[in-house]
Amino acid sequence: MTDTVRAQYEAFPYPERKPTDERKRLITGSPSLPVEMDHWLWGGARDWSQRLKALVAGGGTGDALIQLAQKLTDAGRSYDITYLDLSQASRRIAEKRAEVRKLSGITFVTGSLLDAGDYGPFDYIDCCGVLHHLSDPQAGFDALAGALKPDGGIGLMVYAPHGRSGVYPLQDAFNTLLHNLPPEKQLKAAKRVFDRLPEAHPFKRNQRLVDHKNGDAGFYDLLLHSQDRPFTITALIEALNAAGLDYAGAPEAMLYDPAPLLDDPSGLDPVADMQLAEDLRGTFKTHIAYARPKGQVIAPPLGRPDAVPLLRDMDAAALASHLAKGQGLTIDTAGTSFHFGIPAQAAPLVARVDGHRPVADIAPSEMDLRHWAAVEAALCPSGLMHYSHLLVGQG
Repeated sequence: MTDTVRAQYEAFPYPERKPTDERKRLITGSPSLPVEMDHWLWGGARDWSQRLKALVAGGGTGDALIQLAQKLTDAGRSYDITYLDLSQASRRIAEKRAEVRKLSGITFVTGSLLDAGDYGPFDYIDCCGVLHHLSDPQAGFDALAGALKPDGGIGLMVYAPHGRSGVYPLQDAFNTLLHNLPPEKQLKAAKRVFDRLPEAHPFKRNQRLVDHKNGDAGFYDLLLHSQDRPFTITALIEALNAAGLDYAGAPEAMLYDPAPLLDDPSGLDPVADMQLAEDLRGTFKTHIAYARPKGQVIAPPLGRPDAVPLLRDMDAAALASHLAKGQGLTIDTAGTSFHFGIPAQAAPLVARVDGHRPVADIAPSEMDLRHWAAVEAALCPSGLMHYSHLLVGQG
């Protein structure tokens, strides 16, 4: 990163976090939820008795680090996590958050993700919100790929253009006006100008943008960043491929399927089909994806009797009660509603999901398996259910 970008994160560590808040909440999200990682990277069959060696590259104030370490700690699984970031101010916050939670097994390093290979190889690498801020993003993709074990995987997030409508003209304008000022003065001046923008400005009409309302660091990162390049899904997959990686999937894979928006199948190749979905939906602010070394992608274990399902952010009993009414399930995400006609007969199957039972026990008959397939078709592509042995043998 440039000295300008480094100065930004020293002045405004991002995202803004108070370490004492760790006493009352855990921030979770994709990627880097262990069960989600297992689902997309290891076919839901990782041997969690083996220690996970992970890198959080560009760890910022620690969201991914804390989530990964806490979730593995809660599951009784062992790990070694290396946190790597250029900003000492961000590192101090991440360290304090880990200290409040009494998390161990973490090594904190101040440095560049371009040197990731010096600390590996890793089973898993998290890199969220960083690659699009590099002067040479491909060098970042290459460095991460070079730090990965042959059977390892990466979870990443990069910005996407369509859902950030209005951001880039403002970044250009503010950088033209204010680039010679130190970060604190840039922020004050930009806020004064921002308040005078017409309500018709594309940014003000974009209701999906909220970072500028969430503190100074959010405002600066969104509108004053000096180095910010968004990726379409096509550009992201091209960058992965150039680094010797293959796209392995997305937590909300259904968003990349254009079929619900079309009269007939597009007839396009898989990447072009995903790009069509991105262009038609027009709401993606980010792309969150998993990747594996080229030729090593393992499909999620849909329909496998030994696969163990876990629900995300949903109570099995409550979901089963809802499905028993025979009204199916509606899922709202990224500005879109998806309705799935899950039969009421699937309700008792969902009630058996506890993170320990395999599909063979949940749906023992052929009829059960047909109903279970409807559950899979709704919950797995929407990121609400994953397959993993993380909890098997625990508790």
